Amino acid sequence: MQKVMVFGTFDGLHEGHKSFFRQAKKLGGYLTVIVARDNFVEKAKGHLPGRSQKTRVSDIRKTKLADKALLGSRTYNFYQTIRTHKPNLIALGYDQKPAINSLKKDLKKHRLRNIKIVRLRPYKSDIFKSSKLNRGNINY
Repeated sequence: MQKVMVFGTFDGLHEGHKSFFRQAKKLGGYLTVIVARDNFVEKAKGHLPGRSQKTRVSDIRKTKLADKALLGSRTYNFYQTIRTHKPNLIALGYDQKPAINSLKKDLKKHRLRNIKIVRLRPYKSDIFKSSKLNRGNINY
């Protein structure tokens, strides 16, 4: 069984996120979801998420779509998280920033080899995209 890892904020869990988890799980069987910590989200996006990091992890666990959901590194060390959990595959969302080739080069630089990277397809991105949704209207 392959271990698949995904990363994200997942603030206001919606059908697009759930589709992302289902697609990722189909790629390997065991899915680990890494949830960005509040302070990292604020640094990256310029604002705190609407839901706390603990709530976001809890929301994912309640879906039962992931085998493991946990917070990312306290030190923003993406590579240490990968080293610790040893995925065979990292799945990126259709709109996540890293280019696959850049990420592959960075993984090699950090001596993380034999990790496949794939970009997953969107699910009704005209409707289910966090930046487009009013947080008050998202079903949990």
